[in-house]
Amino acid sequence: MTIGVWGYLDEYDQEKEETHAAITSVLESGKLILGPHVTGFEEEYAAYCMAAYAVGVANGTDAITIGLRALGISPGDEVITVSNTAVPTVSAIVDAAAIPRFVDIHPDSYLMNVDLIEPLINQKTKCLLPVHLFGQCVDMDPLLALAKKHNLKVFEDCAQAHGSRYKNHIAGSLGHASSTSFYPTKILSTYGDGGMVLTQDENTKDHIRRLRFYGMDKQYFSIENGTNSRLDEIHAAILRNKLKHLPNYLKRRQQLAATYDEGLKNTALQLPITYPDNIHSYYLYVVSHPNRDELLEQLLSYDISLNVSYKWPIHTMPPFKQYLFENQTLPHTEAAANRIFSLPMYPSLKDEDQAKVIEVLNLIAC
Repeated sequence: MTIGVWGYLDEYDQEKEETHAAITSVLESGKLILGPHVTGFEEEYAAYCMAAYAVGVANGTDAITIGLRALGISPGDEVITVSNTAVPTVSAIVDAAAIPRFVDIHPDSYLMNVDLIEPLINQKTKCLLPVHLFGQCVDMDPLLALAKKHNLKVFEDCAQAHGSRYKNHIAGSLGHASSTSFYPTKILSTYGDGGMVLTQDENTKDHIRRLRFYGMDKQYFSIENGTNSRLDEIHAAILRNKLKHLPNYLKRRQQLAATYDEGLKNTALQLPITYPDNIHSYYLYVVSHPNRDELLEQLLSYDISLNVSYKWPIHTMPPFKQYLFENQTLPHTEAAANRIFSLPMYPSLKDEDQAKVIEVLNLIAC
């Protein structure tokens, strides 16, 4: 059997009884949309993330778009983020009618290089959007100081950072608002789509709730143009159960990462780093090698199928090339895209499968 980067069937089998009970409780409740499980999960997830408020939406992409709109980001406003991220980060900015701008990354962590942001700020800049990528937080203290200096909003993309910490703060609790995704591959996930917006501000929370439900403050009466983006009651019920397991998910991921660290230390792979005072949640275990594509081909011959997050920087894609500043280059972003790849990383990964991946990489990653 081929070893892949991710799988959910063993985890589902372990949690099947409680998952089915959660689904049944919704179907028998008579309340299918924005019911008690959505409200309950919003409250529980906000408390976990040290946020005052959480609002469930249909997916992580909508969470960014709606969150930006709720912060007052308007058509033509510029939002600074990274090109080394998933497409939804940037497409959501465009969906909010804003203009994404890109800053380069650190070559060791692949995270936003905050030191490079200030020269990109101009009168159109309204928001900084750090992506807490692969399970580790961006250096938030200098980013927040920069935002305060220039009167900018900060919106955190936490889709890959459930449980990650920055200096005792949970990812998503530091900015004016933040988003996350509960897509099936995520650390905290459901069996479909789902998303959440977090904020410490009551007025922002109220605005997000309007925007997710057609701009309505009360039924059938819109006070602004919104959308239809509601976290499903069934998924909320599933996520309430999974939230209880999140500490164990994180513990297992960190155990797997430690095993990789030890088992691969004598290879030519560049292994992940964790910044001081950070807790890495290891959504992905991302390594780097100059002969990445050759390694991936060789791994296939051992029935190990891995992937690259992300092989194509966003600024190289046709819809988004226009958002580079004139003569702007992102050398570290482009270099990383040619070298990085992800090893299997999920709580139900079998020890013997991880051992095989380590064994093979010690043979071929010289």
